[in-house]
Amino acid sequence: MTAETYDILFFTELAGLPVFDLKHRRIGRVRDAAIVPLIHPARIDRFLVGVGSSWLSVRYDQIATISLDGIQLSNERLYPYHSDEYMLRIKRDLLDQQIIDVNGRKVVRVNDVTFELRKDERESLAVLEVDVGVRSIFRRLMQGAAPKRLIRSLQRSIPPNSIRWEFCNIVEADPQRRLRLNISHDKLETLHPADLADIVEELSPADREAIIGTIDSEVAAEALSEIDPKMQASILEALEPEVAADIVDEMAPDEAADALGELEEETSAEILEEMENEPVTDVKELLEYDEDTAGGMMNTEAIVLNESTTLEAAMDQLRAHEDLLENTHVLFLSDDAGRVTAQLPLARLFLAGGDTQLRLLATGRLISTGPGETQKRVTELFDKYNLLALPVLENDGTLAGVITADDVISVLRKK
Repeated sequence: MTAETYDILFFTELAGLPVFDLKHRRIGRVRDAAIVPLIHPARIDRFLVGVGSSWLSVRYDQIATISLDGIQLSNERLYPYHSDEYMLRIKRDLLDQQIIDVNGRKVVRVNDVTFELRKDERESLAVLEVDVGVRSIFRRLMQGAAPKRLIRSLQRSIPPNSIRWEFCNIVEADPQRRLRLNISHDKLETLHPADLADIVEELSPADREAIIGTIDSEVAAEALSEIDPKMQASILEALEPEVAADIVDEMAPDEAADALGELEEETSAEILEEMENEPVTDVKELLEYDEDTAGGMMNTEAIVLNESTTLEAAMDQLRAHEDLLENTHVLFLSDDAGRVTAQLPLARLFLAGGDTQLRLLATGRLISTGPGETQKRVTELFDKYNLLALPVLENDGTLAGVITADDVISVLRKK
């Protein structure tokens, strides 16, 4: 549904409108308008009216009618305007600012704002859309240069480009102001991590930190994993250590080690100190490896089952590792001494009865490498044997970690 379907007013039309008292005498002109999100998410609550060198504040319930010809008051008890941090002002806080189009998954710049004119007991305005296209630029350029009705007529040949207000996410770096303006990032948390990462990369440094530092830590970790390592480091360094630690805690150990490896040693140590005990051990271990080796590429999270385990027992154990299954394609089998002896594609678990031992389902010769192997050799192994996963074994044959095809693709992309 396009904006033309509604009884509408643009901010470029609202700005400068005369305001009339009960006797239809002009008392000033509209300079800005403001929402108070804690009261209503879209309704214009205040009109800021310029009277000479001063400004008056007009409440929405003091207005009788609103049209292209002006605003008629129903109540003349007006007060001087005083800055209010609970207000989101259209001209000051939205116009020419970057916001996030959650539905389109992109960062856009606001050129104009479209209001719906509501006619109940009195007339009021509610933000309907933000305008980002050529049509809104045309209105800005023509503002004051031609009559409003003529501008409306001329713009009809230009396709509209706007975003519904409910799909707009405002970025505010100041945490106190975010709270006062009731700004939430709930909609951002529903985006795919790769889309969220693309959005974050388009923002200014302060806005990046405001988004990553305030969304759910698991969502932040997934998005951060998709961001360039240098930018990861910049974001983590700017966050409070405890906030950064909550995010890094949610990352896979190899991704956490990669992110912390880009930081100054002192900053990395502060974050590690704030992290939970279980993941921090794995991360510290991975930080000891050179990033250009198999040890630097591997993830310590892998599922290893004894080769004599029956299929029925294995399924019970897999349920205990539900958090790892989403990114697991291969299980590793070990002997009683813990040495890895074989690998088993998950799909083969559906080919046998419950009392079958896992060793009987293993496929082919085990292809493995050591922590010190080069990235070049690792990529060659994946290419030669069409691997989905490559176990990295210690000298005694126990599992140090696993490298997946995704890890190899990430390395190749960086090159």
